[in-house]
Amino acid sequence: MTRIDRRRRARWGRLIVGMALLAVAPLALAAPAGTAKAPQAAAQGVSGYELPSAALQAVVDAPRAPALHLSPRRDLAALLQTPSLPSIAEVAQPELKLAGLRINPATHSASRFSFGNKLWLTSVADAKERQISGLPQPLSVASLAWSPDQQYLAFNQVHAATGANELWIVDIASASARRLVADLNSVLGDGYAWLPDSRGLLVMQQPGNPGPAPAAGGIPTGPAIQQTEADAGVRAIRTYQDLLRNEADARLFDYYASAQPARVSLNGVTTPLSTRGIYLDVDVSPDGRYLLSERVQRPYSYLVPADDFPRRIEVLSAADGALVHTVANLPLVEGLPTGNDAVPTGVRNVSWRADAPATLVWAEAQDGGDPNREAKVRDAVLTQAAPFDRPPLTLAQLGSRYAGIQWGRGDLALLNEGWWKSREVKQWRIAPDQPEQAPELLSARSSQDRYNDPGRPALVRDVNGRSRLQISADGRSIFLYGQGASPEGDRPFVDRLDLASKQSTRLFHSQAPTYAAPIALLDQEGTALLLTRESPDEPANVYVQSLTDAGTAPRALTHFAHPLPQLRGVGKEQIRYKRNDGVDLTATLMLPPGYNAKKQGPLPLLMWAYPGEFKTAAAASQVTDSPYRFNAISYWGPQAFLAKGYAVLVSPSMPIIGEGDKEPNDTYLPQLIANAEAAVDEVVRRGVTDRDHIAIGGHSYGAFMTANLLAHTRLFKAGIARSGAYNRTLTPFGFQAEERNYWQAQDVYQKMAPFNYADKIKDPILFIHGVDDNNSGTFPIQSERMFAAVKGLGGTARLVMLPNESHAYRARESIMTMLAESERWLEQTIGPGKPAR
Repeated sequence: MTRIDRRRRARWGRLIVGMALLAVAPLALAAPAGTAKAPQAAAQGVSGYELPSAALQAVVDAPRAPALHLSPRRDLAALLQTPSLPSIAEVAQPELKLAGLRINPATHSASRFSFGNKLWLTSVADAKERQISGLPQPLSVASLAWSPDQQYLAFNQVHAATGANELWIVDIASASARRLVADLNSVLGDGYAWLPDSRGLLVMQQPGNPGPAPAAGGIPTGPAIQQTEADAGVRAIRTYQDLLRNEADARLFDYYASAQPARVSLNGVTTPLSTRGIYLDVDVSPDGRYLLSERVQRPYSYLVPADDFPRRIEVLSAADGALVHTVANLPLVEGLPTGNDAVPTGVRNVSWRADAPATLVWAEAQDGGDPNREAKVRDAVLTQAAPFDRPPLTLAQLGSRYAGIQWGRGDLALLNEGWWKSREVKQWRIAPDQPEQAPELLSARSSQDRYNDPGRPALVRDVNGRSRLQISADGRSIFLYGQGASPEGDRPFVDRLDLASKQSTRLFHSQAPTYAAPIALLDQEGTALLLTRESPDEPANVYVQSLTDAGTAPRALTHFAHPLPQLRGVGKEQIRYKRNDGVDLTATLMLPPGYNAKKQGPLPLLMWAYPGEFKTAAAASQVTDSPYRFNAISYWGPQAFLAKGYAVLVSPSMPIIGEGDKEPNDTYLPQLIANAEAAVDEVVRRGVTDRDHIAIGGHSYGAFMTANLLAHTRLFKAGIARSGAYNRTLTPFGFQAEERNYWQAQDVYQKMAPFNYADKIKDPILFIHGVDDNNSGTFPIQSERMFAAVKGLGGTARLVMLPNESHAYRARESIMTMLAESERWLEQTIGPGKPAR
């Protein structure tokens, strides 16, 4: 069942990427001599949500394109429409924050606010649409899944107002829907998965007769106590939100996260399997005979989320849930050795081999999980087949961390490994049925070298519903989908790779002046391709493209209209320029529709960026994105302000480079400043703006960047910093890509923290933050204390705390207020925009 598991992945692959009234903190009006004029924003202490100008409201309320879900045989698609933003009344529903999870207690589901409200079917052959009868009203789809035989489509109906958490199925032949079972528990996953024979589903249900929920809070029964041992060694513990605080929280977690596994037939008959518990994952074997179960055990922790709690990994009978085999009993993991390549010891990333009836595969660290320890072999990959009465076999020994396998057949699978420290990734061809056969290296490169990325393997669903390599009919080739990064920008491609010669034949390559990206090859030989195609003024639509007849025009499957036709004609250019040390940089410059530099002169400009760490200048210099992508105007990024006549510079390169053994952050500030200077110099050179009318902004690590640039330069006349972290002593065991802890690199942490230089911020800065931010490290107190520092030191700042909002804001009222605040801030610091005349 689909879920996120922090423990399943090596840390090198998971960079740390949120009916109440709005509380607006008082505006610091005193501006010391030599600083920019204080914006005349809304009065101090004003409460209430705001609306931006009509032009920005239109951006928020623009229709969204539906999501396409392709069927296993790739001849049918389900389309799911999601409505506009939810209201604050919906977002402010009761929500429990337990063990790193957010739970809706009314529905026993993960807390979420975006659901599909329209579902229909489309034929890939002729684009004919079929409406589905019998759907629940109002429709509120959390997830959906095709049956392996494509006769049914299952979906999870979650409706907070009624408390519904139900499993429904659509009969494809009759295009009719019916409810199959109620009272799912989807706190830790989708809550359902198809059985391989398509005759039923595995579901996680709310336990019967659970009794009333434990009372939250109340009279304490005693203190919450934690203890460590003096010789436990250095363990890096990331800063997590929403953790358990006491035994009362633990009882609530037990109550709402506990589920009963069951098998439900297509006529709704339910058979319980095993016992109730907190299941992080339950996965059916490809032959349908076994269940791979991962269940949380006590003791719990107040320091880490549920994914790091003790767990018991078992193989159960799919017939009755009886225990067949114990794979591992894993202990509590409260921290790991220092370094982004650190992993827990013991069984890790356990799963079923997709191309075998019932064979387990997993990784185990051979270096104690410690990247700082010298070791020739870092990970071993092991397998064990049913009936699990023989010792595991070693499938591979790796010099770095296991990063998964794409399965094909007994003599073909692709094994991936990677090492964060060097950014090196490798892909091997292995023969899983002959583990004694030496693996064959297919590729070895830097994960940051986009130009030489060979692409990801094309996968298809087999008869059991498992994802496997798409192999040509002669068995000699596989297919690859790639982004096609190049000095001209991204040009996605499809290749056919001959496994014997390792030679690739290009079947498809996106061509200017459009941007086309593959979705799926529609047959085994790769003669037709389902793709999306877009251009700057035309939104992405789905097409079928023949790969055998180059002269055949692609056939449209969808016809989504421009969501904001009034902004058709936005000017866009992928610009390139150099940093003062010769590093090549890239940005996307966007200008309002109809803008003419000669007639209108320079515009006020908003620059919006996010720094990234690189191990080589060559990788940092590579061009990203494409000039031929649709000019999507979203409320989340800076593009919305094109509607107000501002120029925007989207994602200017902000590389922080550490060649070889050097750490990027050791020179973070001089590199950041050089990046910003180069971007400012370029847009001024082009005449689209001038140095007195540029603002800088960013979200999360981009907000951290914004505060640093205002503290250490006078390049910008204002800043907008959303949901950032500014005091690095509050993230002492690493942040972003920084591997070292505070005590190993104290000088780096101190120099990078803009909080330490709040007295240097001489230009106005707007802080916006969600009160319930759950992102690691970006605690709301980060913005509160940073604002207090700027205010106390006589600077010009404003703090807006959005109630009930997380790291990404969700309620329509919150988004409108975010834009209203930003609009006013820009108008009063760098001046109003110049809409097209």
